[in-house]
Amino acid sequence: MGCFKFLNLKRRSKKLLSNGKHQSLSVTDLSICVTEPAKDLIPDHHEQDQLSSNSTVIKRFSWSEIEKFTMNFAHVIGEGGYSTVYLGYFPDFSLGAIKIHCQSERLRHIFKKELEVLLHVQHKNIVKLLGYCDDREEGVLLLEFVPNGDLHEKLHNQDRKNSVLPWNNRMLIAYQLAQAIDYLHGNCKLPIVHGDIKASNVLLDHNLNCKLCDFGYAKMGFSSVVVPSSRNSIMGSPGYIDPHYLRTGIVSKKNDVYSFGVIVLELITGIEAFCTKKEKLLTSIANPILQDPEKAVEMVDSRLEGQFKGREVIAMASIASLCLRQHASLRPSMTDILNTMKECIPSVSFVEAAGRFKDIATSKMEFCKYLN
Repeated sequence: MGCFKFLNLKRRSKKLLSNGKHQSLSVTDLSICVTEPAKDLIPDHHEQDQLSSNSTVIKRFSWSEIEKFTMNFAHVIGEGGYSTVYLGYFPDFSLGAIKIHCQSERLRHIFKKELEVLLHVQHKNIVKLLGYCDDREEGVLLLEFVPNGDLHEKLHNQDRKNSVLPWNNRMLIAYQLAQAIDYLHGNCKLPIVHGDIKASNVLLDHNLNCKLCDFGYAKMGFSSVVVPSSRNSIMGSPGYIDPHYLRTGIVSKKNDVYSFGVIVLELITGIEAFCTKKEKLLTSIANPILQDPEKAVEMVDSRLEGQFKGREVIAMASIASLCLRQHASLRPSMTDILNTMKECIPSVSFVEAAGRFKDIATSKMEFCKYLN
């Protein structure tokens, strides 16, 4: 009976409308390389928030230290539209991800935005900021190393045979991602809209736990539910962008909820957010699911070979259906989604408990692995 609780969200949403309404590193581990505290990029009135929101003060590093940590930029572990991520090797044999933004005034702004946001967040399912460098035009962020790639690779890399992401792990990733987004929306000192929730921004650690990253599009600090956005640059990525945002230019927490709904569909079907083979959006391909969640069982990723729980599939399809409603006001909050998953998805508690007994590789082992 608990699994049908989510149906109450539909009635609740209508009422609201009618009412108008990479192995973790620590900064302490890096202290031998510290040059000076991070101050110049952070407004004075945020300094106390910085100290209280993070248990350690984020440090500023020099460009020469960045060169040393990356072994002169020897190993690229990720590339995006405006940055390159290098593997960082630290004196204590721990690893880091060193994100270097490309040169441009606009990208400098993105670097500052991401730095400011990361200074205000601390959550087990959000990538940790370890330090930064602003010696040159290329802004640099030192982040924890998350060793197991990203969700997009795990779900859609056809070359990785015998590595199909199990259903239980898919559910735990969805739950942890929902926790991270819920934290950003309502449990930070300043509310944050991530603005670019997508599978490639969901990193996975040794035990396939979620680490949300990439805050270059984030909006922070507004007091109302929505704020106007600049129409000069589009927030988000193809396949994940909220159509309501595209129509109105209004940034809201429900933009992230929509993108989360797309990821849920990816986890169910194993199809990319934009299917290049069919040249269609996943939301169009999966329209039968959105109209009738019980049909989701027929569209479950075939690579799972039937290893899934039908009731959980239907429950997750119901969540996706509500997240992807065209009217943003009718979508559930992340808190509603979390409460429903706790009641309807037993796989979440099962995998979370099992994960406590898994051995995690040491930093030194990872260091040796990447040297070879």
